[in-house]
Amino acid sequence: MYTYEDLKTLYFDWLTAEKKAIVVVNAEASIAYDLRKIETEVDEANKTVTLLKIPEPELSINPNIEYYDLQQAYLNPFGADDYNKIRQQVADSLRTTIERSTLMTNAENRLISELQKIFVLTNSMGWTLQYKGTSIETEAQLQDLEL
Repeated sequence: MYTYEDLKTLYFDWLTAEKKAIVVVNAEASIAYDLRKIETEVDEANKTVTLLKIPEPELSINPNIEYYDLQQAYLNPFGADDYNKIRQQVADSLRTTIERSTLMTNAENRLISELQKIFVLTNSMGWTLQYKGTSIETEAQLQDLEL
């Protein structure tokens, strides 16, 4: 739930025109890593797969915004700019909330799970998996990666 207020002063601050809205927001949010963007290098001679780049997490927010109790003055009506400002403030607030939540940690855990599959595959074939110049010898090392 979000409250929006805007006060416009007119005639050298003698007259004010206020507008208010109560906004209810329901949002779906997800954080994902696009595994297609992983950059690798395969060295067949040394049987090594090097992870060159792991993509940054992608945050997707799909808010459903409903406006209630719109109050506006004749000299300060709601316009497209107001709705855009409300949408941006809602998106910023949601982004901050999401970054403080466990969604980021959950996404990193899913990424590590996928990297473990690569590790198991390379290890089962007798190959070595490397990241940032370090050979990954155990699955526990994957848990400690600096992403």
